Order: sequence, then C-alpha cells, then structure tokens
Amino acid sequence: MEDRSPMLSLGAVPTETTTIVQVETAANEEKEVILHRQNGDVIAWLNACQHYRHIPIDKGEGATMRNGEFVCQNHGAYFEADSGHCTFGPCEGAYLDSVDVAVEDGDVYLTDENYDFVGTGPLETDETDLTSTSNVEF
Repeated sequence: MEDRSPMLSLGAVPTETTTIVQVETAANEEKEVILHRQNGDVIAWLNACQHYRHIPIDKGEGATMRNGEFVCQNHGAYFEADSGHCTFGPCEGAYLDSVDVAVEDGDVYLTDENYDFVGTGPLETDETDLTSTSNVEF
C-alpha cells in the first residue's frame, strides 16, 4: 500500500459533523472512512457501526452528532468522536475501527498502510437497499 496519499484540504473536513472518503484494501475491497476535525487535527474511522457493521455512521450527508459524539441513526448508538468508544447503545463498550491520517501544510493525508486512497464522497450503493434507513427519530 502507498505510504502517503493526499486526500483533501484541512478546511474541507468539518468540525460539527463528518465527511467521507473512499479507501481500498490490499484485497481490493472498497471501504468508506469518515473524517472529523477537532482542534486543528483530523480523526478518521471506518464508516461502520459496531452493532451491525454494514450500517454506516455517515450516510452521505455528514454524521449526526450530539455533544461530541457520533450517533448511529439506525439504533441510537453513541460513539465518542475523539476515541471511537461507544458510550451508549447495543454495542456499548465497542470501538470504531481507526484509520491513520495526518495533517501537513493544510492538507489531510492517508498514512494507514492498510489502505490506499480512492476518492472523496460515499461509495455508490443500491438505492433500493433499505438496510441503512434510520430507525431512530431525532
């Protein structure tokens, strides 16, 4: 896998929600990564709830956040944005899978040797697949 891949500018990473980038594993499996900016740094997690891993935290419009935590819209699980720790919900105690990134000269780079950068935005999905629709109302 590549050592470093520039993904986007630091200014493109939100502080109040998330943005999605696409990565690929050595086995050619595409995955989504959510990026969140805190205090000038960027934190990255695989875009998968730990309760049901096929359910994304960010469904393409930025993750719902409450008091510094991402909220899974399907089952109401809360994940600390800075640690990935699930503090409430069916997967309480679990952690989101981290992805290594770095900020340098105003740009965000993928530094995780397990992935290659593919592009920005969510992966294309089947619009008739209802498995990721929300079960929680806010």
